[in-house]
Amino acid sequence: MDIIEKVDLIEKPPTEEVVTREELTELFKTNSSPNHYIGLEISGFLHLGSLISTGFKINDFVKAGVNCKIFLADWHTLINDKLGGDWDTISKVSKYYQDAFKLVCPNAEIVLGSKLYEEKTEYWSELVKFTKHMSIARTMRTLTIMGRSEDDNKIDVAKLLYPAMQAVDIHSLDVDIAHAGMDQRKIHMLVREIFPKMKWKVPVSVHHKLLPGLSKPADTDNSQVLGKMSKSDPNSGIFIHNTDNEIKKKISKSWCEEQNVESNPVLEIAKNVIFHEFNEINVERPEKYGGNVSYSNYNELHTDFAENKLHPGDLKQTVGNYLVKVISPIREKLNLSDEISEAIKKSF
Repeated sequence: MDIIEKVDLIEKPPTEEVVTREELTELFKTNSSPNHYIGLEISGFLHLGSLISTGFKINDFVKAGVNCKIFLADWHTLINDKLGGDWDTISKVSKYYQDAFKLVCPNAEIVLGSKLYEEKTEYWSELVKFTKHMSIARTMRTLTIMGRSEDDNKIDVAKLLYPAMQAVDIHSLDVDIAHAGMDQRKIHMLVREIFPKMKWKVPVSVHHKLLPGLSKPADTDNSQVLGKMSKSDPNSGIFIHNTDNEIKKKISKSWCEEQNVESNPVLEIAKNVIFHEFNEINVERPEKYGGNVSYSNYNELHTDFAENKLHPGDLKQTVGNYLVKVISPIREKLNLSDEISEAIKKSF
């Protein structure tokens, strides 16, 4: 695989942005096996976005020859009050996350935040030095990466450490490519601003699209906005432990307005998950409705739906069937004990 092919693979959906493509190209010219990192909080049950879409993107990096690290941020989880802020629960659920990502991304290394902080004794001194470059106002603006508002009056001091810790994690892991969902973009821009002042290596940033929830989008002044798939809302998305029938039922009930290609969660799943794994998808339908049709790429599917040549019901049925093919092998191999399941449920 040449450099352009590697860059194209990394830019493949669900990637939404690379900052910048030119920097990524130059990186591969000088380093055929750069270091990658993605940091994840340990929270609720894993779903189509948090495990599958994210895991598929990590595997793209692996195929491009990148050394991938999945950073399970247990201390960040505690700071952000996830899983009830209970360390024992966080430790138990982290094992479930490790097992899941080992299954989906077998060639990626998994690192626990607590282990990194124990082994890298200079981490805390570097954290203090980094925070000297951050104002309180800038820190508050960055809290959106935690799902928090900068206007929240109940922010404890620990949460103010979170953005800086996430940035110093990147330095401590010697990262060449920092990867995250689009919701983490602010922290990567902070890194690009402050790391040069610290004379630290500035990584390329890669941001993937967050899969939207399945519900009807919220209306804004000029458009409709889809909410993201959420671990805390069982009706918002497809979870790894849903049965085949539950997966199909959720897709059949999802928002999928006829000819709407701008705010359509079913199309987003087709683009970012189904076509990531399948070179062709087949839509089965009666002859009186046009008969069976095959699509070899997402653009063909998108065009037919926009032109009303593909009905929402047929799209939903097809996406539901292909999701079962993607999820069921993972669900069958991923053990979720009653203890961990109950611990997660109690935290909501």
